[in-house]
Amino acid sequence: MILAEHSFTSINKIKCKKRFNVSKTKMEALSLDIFIVPTIALTVVVLLYLYFAKQVRDKKNYNNYIIGIAVIAFSFNFIWELAQGLLYEGFEYDWQHISFCALASVADMLMVLILLFGFGLVYKNVFWTSSMDINKIFPLIFIGSAGAILGEIWHTSRGDWAYAEAMPIVPWVNVGLSPLLQFALLPYLIFVIGKNFINEGNLEK
Repeated sequence: MILAEHSFTSINKIKCKKRFNVSKTKMEALSLDIFIVPTIALTVVVLLYLYFAKQVRDKKNYNNYIIGIAVIAFSFNFIWELAQGLLYEGFEYDWQHISFCALASVADMLMVLILLFGFGLVYKNVFWTSSMDINKIFPLIFIGSAGAILGEIWHTSRGDWAYAEAMPIVPWVNVGLSPLLQFALLPYLIFVIGKNFINEGNLEK
C-alpha cells in the first residue's frame, strides 16, 4: 500500500506542480507518467470494487458509499491542490494549472479508493470506516505520511518540481509540509465523513 501511495503521489505532483517552463519535448516525455499509473490505478479500483460488490448485502447502499467517498475525495483534494499551488515554483492560477490540479485530484481520488479497498482487504470488511478507532487511524496516517515522504524525496531529487520559498520544510526528511499533511490527514477526514453513507443493513454480521 505504501508503494501505491508513492505512485499516486508521484503522478499527482507531476500534473499539478510541475514547473511549466520546461520544453515541449520534455512535457511530451511526461505523457506516459501521466496516463499509465492512473490507468493501472483505475483498473485496480474497478477490480476491487467488483470484488467487494459480491460480498455486500445492500448493493445500492454500497454504490452510494463508494460514490460518496469518491466525490468527497476529489473535492477535498482539488481544494488542497489549489490552496498549496503557490508553495511550488512556477504555479499560477490560470486555466492550464487549474486543469492540471483537477486531473491530479482525480488521481488523488483513485488513491483514496485504493486505501479504502486495501484496508477493506486487511479488515475483511469494506465498511471498516464505520468505526474509526486509533487502531485504524494510526496505520492510515502512517501509510499516507510514508507515501508522501517517499514521493516528495524521489521527485525533488530528480528535479521534477521545486518548492517555493514559502513552503515549510519538514526537518530530517526535507520534504514540504503541505504535501505531507495532504496525504496524512485528508484520507482520514474523507473516511470519517464518508461513513455517513453506510446503512445499518450493511453493518450487520
